[in-house]
Amino acid sequence: MIQIHELGEVELIRKSAQIVGRCLSMLSREIRPGVSTLELDRLAEAFIRDSGGEPAFKGYRGFPASVCASINEEVVHGIPSASRFLREGDIVSLDIGVKREGFFGDAAHTYAVGEVTPVATKLLEATQRGLEAGIEQARPGNRVSDISAAIEREVTRHRFRVVRALVGHGIGRELHEEPQVPNYGRVG
Repeated sequence: MIQIHELGEVELIRKSAQIVGRCLSMLSREIRPGVSTLELDRLAEAFIRDSGGEPAFKGYRGFPASVCASINEEVVHGIPSASRFLREGDIVSLDIGVKREGFFGDAAHTYAVGEVTPVATKLLEATQRGLEAGIEQARPGNRVSDISAAIEREVTRHRFRVVRALVGHGIGRELHEEPQVPNYGRVG
């Protein structure tokens, strides 16, 4: 069931999400060859706590870290490690969740590590365009399926496929709330 949040609750969600955004921005400046995913996790946890939040993923269903750090073919939920180092040409996805004043924020972003291959560059561009197409469809009168179809259409236009096993989601008092937002679907 989709939770309808009051304006005050939406503002608390926004504040948690702003910490996530600022944390991702800070981490983007630390991404370079030779950095371990555990170092990124430590930086993120300190930033989140210094910002008045708590890491939402740490301890969630046994997850041991504050950040999901997924390199190259890993789609999501990569566990940070002192022995996993970023290398020139990698792409790394960082997924961060924050809980503050009882409400969650959650977002992920994928970054190039130094110079990446033309295919990796095209993948990053296709996913960004897919995100933008989905956001464009997130308006009154449209359905979640309109968002999903726009994402899939844009990604496939760039000759890539979407991951069907995972979906976006709502957020609020829970880390994962309805609605689920697939990256594929039919209009309407």
